[in-house]
Amino acid sequence: MTLTFFGTIALIGQTIEKDTERETDWTKEEFIKEVASYVVPLKSSHGIRPSVAIAQAILESNWGQSGLSRQENNYFGIKGQSNGRQYKTREYEEEWTEVFASFRSYPSLEASVRDYAELISGGTKWNPKLYRDVQEASSYQEAAQALYSAGYATDPSYPKKVIDIIETYDLDRFDNKN
Repeated sequence: MTLTFFGTIALIGQTIEKDTERETDWTKEEFIKEVASYVVPLKSSHGIRPSVAIAQAILESNWGQSGLSRQENNYFGIKGQSNGRQYKTREYEEEWTEVFASFRSYPSLEASVRDYAELISGGTKWNPKLYRDVQEASSYQEAAQALYSAGYATDPSYPKKVIDIIETYDLDRFDNKN
């Protein structure tokens, strides 16, 4: 059985029981406020820009409606060890190709946000400074471009998509909150 989710992620070969799904259906503004409630407090401690993090959560999880977010509470498309499920995703390297990958699983949206903040602030095992330019960016536009340059996403239009979401929903209003 294959379930297709927002964008490019599909769960392969697994039957998901309804009772494992998150039952919350947010409006767009509710989703923004929910993500912001976890992101804004991590701004100073982790050097993340709330507008960019919220836009990424919107983009990567389709407003919290993707299978990955509903089943795994993974709102940022972060790959890594999981519960054994493999997801089909599309990656771009001169052309779009489908690959199978493991994505991290979290107990909650809050845990997903915290792991995202840790990734941006601490980088990866092979490069702890991988996202330093994201942290040091002077604007959300620079931060979005730095995410792509660091390899967070392979989609060449990723920075534009993140920026468009920020501007459409006035997400930079959260960058100045404490």
